[in-house]
Order: sequence, then structure tokens, then C-alpha cells
Amino acid sequence: MVDVSEKAPSRRQAVAEARISMSAEAFAAITQGRAPKGDVLAAARIAGILAAKRTPELIPLCHPLPLTGAEIEITPEPEASTFRIRSTVRVAGRTGVEMEALTAAAVAALTLYDMAKALDRGMEIGGLRLIEKAGGRSGHYKAPVPRKDKGR
Repeated sequence: MVDVSEKAPSRRQAVAEARISMSAEAFAAITQGRAPKGDVLAAARIAGILAAKRTPELIPLCHPLPLTGAEIEITPEPEASTFRIRSTVRVAGRTGVEMEALTAAAVAALTLYDMAKALDRGMEIGGLRLIEKAGGRSGHYKAPVPRKDKGR
């Protein structure tokens, strides 16, 4: 594990996203609240937040951080029967929260799959990527707009 004790604490934020695509029928059932397991989107949001908090237990050598905020936004994209999952994680600390944001988006997508697999076992999860990070020594990063043929 990298020693970060010499770094000054600073405010840091990371934003990540993932997408999950499914059949039109499954998409409609989820958006209309008709999924057999209940509120799929609420469960995915909660799972994403929990995943951000537990990232050091999943990713080797990842520092445990006192997160100051974690949000999961799930946006329906009806034209593609897709949900875009965007996580935002914040900390006032000595190292960044990119892994926490990525883990949150991934686990939210996996939870959505688990909650909706009775509706469509052919769902596809993709497009997991870091959108933006701010703070820390390396400064600000903003991802380029993705190509349509990658991860979708």
C-alpha cells in the first residue's frame, strides 16, 4: 500500500458511470415499478453507496477513506432500453476516490441486473469509466466523450 502520510488532506471528488441495457419489456417493468423483486432502482442506489464505502475490502491496496459523500443517479434512456448509472463520491483526504466511484457504479449496475434478471437474463452491463476527478496533486481530469461503438 502506498504511504500517503506526507500528502496534505484536500477535498477530492470522482464521478464514474456504467450502463445497463435490457429488453424493452424489462425496461418498462422497472420504470413502472412492476419488477418482481420490488424497487430495483432504489436497491441499486443503496448498493452503490454501500459499495463506495466498502471499496477497500474489495480492491487490494485501496486505502480506507472517510467518505464525506456518495450519490448514485440512475437515468433512464428509453430509446435504448438502457439505464445510465452515475456515481459521485467525495472525500476530504490524502488520496483520491476514483476507485470508490467506479466500484459504486459497477455494483449499482450488478444489483440492477440481480434485481431484474427474472425479467431479462440477457441484460448487458458496459461503459464503466471514470468521467471526472477533481482535487489532489494530479489536479482535474475530465474524460473525453466516448465513441458510440465502445462499451455500449
